Amino acid sequence: MIEVGINGYGTIGKRVAEAVDSQPDMCIVGVSKRTPDHEAASAVDRGFELYAPDAETEATFSAHELPVAGTVETLIADSDVVVDATPAGVGAENAPRYERAETPVVYQGGEDATIAPTSFCARSNYEETVGRASTRVVSCNTTGLARLLSPLDDRFGVESVDCTLIRRGGDPTQSDRGPINDIVPDPVTVPSHHAPDLRTVLPSVDVMTKGVTVPATLMHLHSLTVRLDDTPTAAAVESCLDDESRIELVASAHGQDSCAALRESAHDRGRQRGDVWENCVWTESITVDEGQLSLLQAVHQQADVVPENVDAIRALAAATDARTSRQLTNDALGVGLNSPLA
Repeated sequence: MIEVGINGYGTIGKRVAEAVDSQPDMCIVGVSKRTPDHEAASAVDRGFELYAPDAETEATFSAHELPVAGTVETLIADSDVVVDATPAGVGAENAPRYERAETPVVYQGGEDATIAPTSFCARSNYEETVGRASTRVVSCNTTGLARLLSPLDDRFGVESVDCTLIRRGGDPTQSDRGPINDIVPDPVTVPSHHAPDLRTVLPSVDVMTKGVTVPATLMHLHSLTVRLDDTPTAAAVESCLDDESRIELVASAHGQDSCAALRESAHDRGRQRGDVWENCVWTESITVDEGQLSLLQAVHQQADVVPENVDAIRALAAATDARTSRQLTNDALGVGLNSPLA
């Protein structure tokens, strides 16, 4: 069993902890929280050992009747692999801790790409991370792009990509985010940061990205134009994407005509929190004209990186190959064939 510590039990950390806990070859050593809030209480309710950043914070948890197993230093030392799910920038501050303990670590996409020797997407470059001391799972948007473009490149060859990312303003709990009533070029410069981020996992792809932020909380929406080397039919592209377990083909004709409908479908079919781990590609949007592919896909910003974190753990631990890891992760979570969107 790979013993995993989760440093940070927020939006991503709590989802990764539950995903790890469901795997047949992993177990949770514990999770860390900075504040004795409802998420800390829910971690204890789930049976996870709770760790605090330091002795002073440990005393605060005890005052709120939340049992603490120790400090983060102990969590790191007792783990085979740590997932750093702290806020953007904090992972870089934590890096010396992991290095001192010689504990491999999975960072998140909010950290700079230079924090680890590799950036990671299981479908694109799993092998580059096997046995490394650290890796960085790329952002939710970059994960969505890499998952889509990798099979297209394998099957048809990708010459160039132009993508507009219509990004949610904040997660449902982020009341301090926005805009409230606006549409904002974000950033106004071109390309957005997603293009260089994508090249950390797919270095040969010629990609242009533009970002727009809108007053929504549910999912991101990508509008892509992909120039292919071959000239497949739309049906061939659909078949290619349908073969991918972490890409779900959805149809507005079946009532899945919006991001809200996709999340509601996930809720209705029992996904905790309405999480959608898969890219959702609208079949009606898939068109090909003389090798130029256009399509629309939705990406759930809170969830799509979760299976990638699980696979990154196995890669750092050199536990198995890419295909086996993805299958183990998918089976345990219910990704792909067991998708509530199918």
